[in-house]
Amino acid sequence: MPESPADPRTAERDAMVAMQIAERGVTDANVLGAMRSVPRHRFVPDDLQSHAYDDGPLAIGHGQTISQPYIVALMTELARLTPSSRVLEVGTGCGYQTAVLATLAADVWSVELEPTLSARAAETLSSLSIRNVRLRIGDGSLGWPEAAPFDAIVVTAAPADTPPALIDQLAMGGRLVIPVGTSWQQLWVVARTPEGITREPGIGVRFVPLR
Repeated sequence: MPESPADPRTAERDAMVAMQIAERGVTDANVLGAMRSVPRHRFVPDDLQSHAYDDGPLAIGHGQTISQPYIVALMTELARLTPSSRVLEVGTGCGYQTAVLATLAADVWSVELEPTLSARAAETLSSLSIRNVRLRIGDGSLGWPEAAPFDAIVVTAAPADTPPALIDQLAMGGRLVIPVGTSWQQLWVVARTPEGITREPGIGVRFVPLR
């Protein structure tokens, strides 16, 4: 799927995982493995590829960004994916988070509002032979009702409040990982349990707004 072991950027990914992700407390071995394997540089504009493994977000056009590697790893870990997981992603962007999710889950459905970004993501994912992803252009706050319920929903842009449709589309035991707020946000995990909906606050983050 991702680059071969001969890929010269392998050492950069290994350093990224060791220094930016594992040292900050992400411990899930499968998540760390996915972050080592997915070639982040393939998802950024050509003029930014030398910064692909830097510790921060990068602009990908249309007012959007590729998230900081640590945040991608943290949100993926919080989703608690298994090889049988059905995952909804809201905000395909360049497709990097999509690829990480697809490495760990059975199937990923991803919604993006900007057609140019969705098309670019589709091309990159195809070039890496990632086949277990379905893409749609549309309003991500509405989710993907006909594919629901989902074992995990990962939102990569920030609404002012959690969209009710996304909570409705969680399977029993499912987890919604979402940044909520305006200029600065808090990361939340919303879960559907037999006792009802639970909400667990996490770290402060900064995402582009969910449009």
